[in-house]
Amino acid sequence: MLFHQVILKLRPRSRGFHLVTSEILSAVPEIAKVKGGFLHLFLQHTSASILIGENADPDVRADMERWANQAVPDGAPYFEHTLEGVDDMPAHVKSGLFGGQLSIPVKDGKLLLGTWQGIYLGEHRDGGGSRNVVATIWGQD
Repeated sequence: MLFHQVILKLRPRSRGFHLVTSEILSAVPEIAKVKGGFLHLFLQHTSASILIGENADPDVRADMERWANQAVPDGAPYFEHTLEGVDDMPAHVKSGLFGGQLSIPVKDGKLLLGTWQGIYLGEHRDGGGSRNVVATIWGQD
């Protein structure tokens, strides 16, 4: 049985949805040893999100960002939490909507993502900085 855990630091990104599959995989080469198991990803932030989305057409990520910003607008008058900027409370709401963790099955050293699936980081703040992800691999080696 294999168990491996690491905290990886994703490089800072601009606001939006970003494909981070390759960055995560390069940080956890131990996946190659797993015959069957899981990769669990936990984002240690409340103003960003991690999710599965379309990995081919970048228009999908741009559409996700436009929808999220329209659904939860910066500076909405009903938000009371504004001390950290007009984008902070909307970022918390978006993080709650999209989520902060994933479990992805692994077989024969590869993530069992669908053909058009990739791992997204949703950066919901302007200047959010680098983001930490706890990556835990467990399974049969």
